[in-house]
Amino acid sequence: MKRKYLIFIALSLVAVAAMAQDATASAHAGSWSYDLYMWFKSHMNYGTILLLMAIESSIIPLPSEVVVPPAAYFSLQADSPLNFGWVIAAATLGAFIGSAINYGLSVLLGRPIIYAFAESRLGHFLRLSAKKLDHAEEFFRKRGAVSIFIGRLLPVVRHLISIPAGLARMHLPTFCLYTILGAGLWNVVLAALGYLLYLVVPDDRLLFDQLEHYSLYIKIAGFALLAAVAAYLIYKYKIKKSTDKP
Repeated sequence: MKRKYLIFIALSLVAVAAMAQDATASAHAGSWSYDLYMWFKSHMNYGTILLLMAIESSIIPLPSEVVVPPAAYFSLQADSPLNFGWVIAAATLGAFIGSAINYGLSVLLGRPIIYAFAESRLGHFLRLSAKKLDHAEEFFRKRGAVSIFIGRLLPVVRHLISIPAGLARMHLPTFCLYTILGAGLWNVVLAALGYLLYLVVPDDRLLFDQLEHYSLYIKIAGFALLAAVAAYLIYKYKIKKSTDKP
């Protein structure tokens, strides 16, 4: 099997391992995601939504599931200063800003410095590695511009896909368009989760526990999508191999 298909399968396995790691981390009391949720709950406005989603789309691992669904949930309450639609807009703008920063830094610094940082102690603390960047670059090379849109919906790839776009100096308007479309769709999904939680969780004191519970289904769906793309690539490879035979 060609190396690019093996790399994509490896990416899927990395994603599954990341899900297991996240599940283990969330099982521990006093998780940092809960601390983030409590801070965000006390400082919830369009500015903090934009800020946290910009961070989430940069190299800093921050779960968007702790930002958009709670904001959408509280926006539906009668006395909320937030608007459901503007929550999605602020989250999408923040995600675009974070991705644009990654893109710009990749253009300015270049591959050697970006990869050196990924292998540094700080890079590893931020859950970066040369292997993850290799996976993101391979994904970008295989799918081109559309990978920016698809990548915004996939675990592990989501916050890294703008780096290979910058390294490849992708056409900036195209990058902006696909980033906004992909980030917007992802934030609609997260906001829909917030709407669902609003219907089934009347007491916001129970929101975080239910948020973790339902977010797991979104993660599973994301990994299922990643696996489906990998299976499709394998299928295409086998079809091409069979047709190339004399």
